[in-house]
Amino acid sequence: MTTTVPTLPSRPDAAGPPRPVPRVPRWPRLALGALLAATAVLYIWGLSRSGWANAFYSAAAQAGGENWTAWFFGSSDAANAITVDKTPAALWTTGLSVRIFGLSSWSILVPQALMGVASVGLLYAAVKRVAGPGAGLIAGAVLALTPVAVLMFRFNNPDALLVLVLVGAAYATQRAVQNDRGEKGGTRWLVLAGVLVGVGFLAKMLQAFLVLPALTAVWLLAAPVGWRRKIRDLLLAGAAMLVSAGWWVLAVELWPADSRPFIGGSQNNSVLELVFGYNGLGRLTGEETGSVGGSPGGGWGQTGITRLFGSEMGAEASWLLPAALVLLGVLLWRTRGAVRVAAVLWGSWLLVTGLTFSFMAGIIHPYYTVALAPAIGALVGLGVTQLWRDRASAKSRVTLASAVTAA
Repeated sequence: MTTTVPTLPSRPDAAGPPRPVPRVPRWPRLALGALLAATAVLYIWGLSRSGWANAFYSAAAQAGGENWTAWFFGSSDAANAITVDKTPAALWTTGLSVRIFGLSSWSILVPQALMGVASVGLLYAAVKRVAGPGAGLIAGAVLALTPVAVLMFRFNNPDALLVLVLVGAAYATQRAVQNDRGEKGGTRWLVLAGVLVGVGFLAKMLQAFLVLPALTAVWLLAAPVGWRRKIRDLLLAGAAMLVSAGWWVLAVELWPADSRPFIGGSQNNSVLELVFGYNGLGRLTGEETGSVGGSPGGGWGQTGITRLFGSEMGAEASWLLPAALVLLGVLLWRTRGAVRVAAVLWGSWLLVTGLTFSFMAGIIHPYYTVALAPAIGALVGLGVTQLWRDRASAKSRVTLASAVTAA
């Protein structure tokens, strides 16, 4: 029995025999399907054991499922007395789920679990573009198995949506830099990145902007266009981000205060005060008016470079943080082209976000570190595959062993 190799049809004027169609290996798709299926099982199995999870946000989801005004503002109750102390994008997803499927712990929690699966898939796609499917699978698996990710993608805090859209923004920025469809394609991808960061703002306000230095640096350093075009497209993306982030804030500010709920977390019924005060600069300085919780005196733990490795945060997302830092150094030193660009992207994400969490004096919870998990996963995936490919070198073997030891 004989087999024939499929061939591409030739143009009538083409010289030479038809070219063979390159065979695409099936294992990456099968492995990705297995990873996403396993992630879905991990995040969804036994989900109802979490009950109402964060009852504060569950009550708002219930209110949004009953009343459209409560849904739009993120009210804590259907009577629209007061909103939660966050912008409401994450509540829009859970409120719609409650409206469609009825009120239950599943209808409130499943959206976050699906966001987790989508985040793993997006991170795989981003890393695969520059380092191959093996690196993408490692990156996705690290994100999926990070302890704080397993927690937050089974919970109804805004962090699940925040992680999803920020990973999407990083992917879009990579596509903009590596654009192969001409000028308009690169611009559109960068504008999409700006829109996604804006959605992140509507999920958790100024924390979404911590990735902006990484996205901006990659575009300015690596985009294959002139500086005039770089600045123009960056301004377009910035405008898209402001529109995406600001339309709801503007609507609330222009809405008559006597016909909308009080803005929770603010002192003067102002969403701008909430954005820049209680949930903004106050988180950095520790001067959040109305802050509750923390240690006696309002403190939120010892700040400093070792904070992420302490007893509260170390077990959440820092299990591979030392290895990620070692591998970041390797990637910046030994790689070129698209892999180095990706190292700059994810390394900047990790360093800016990690240092902010280390030194912020205001409200901070250990679960905030879920924002570090995508960058750690990407750097581990990129670094491990790079060293494995160079394993014939004694230096690579020693470095890989050091990274494993650091983990």
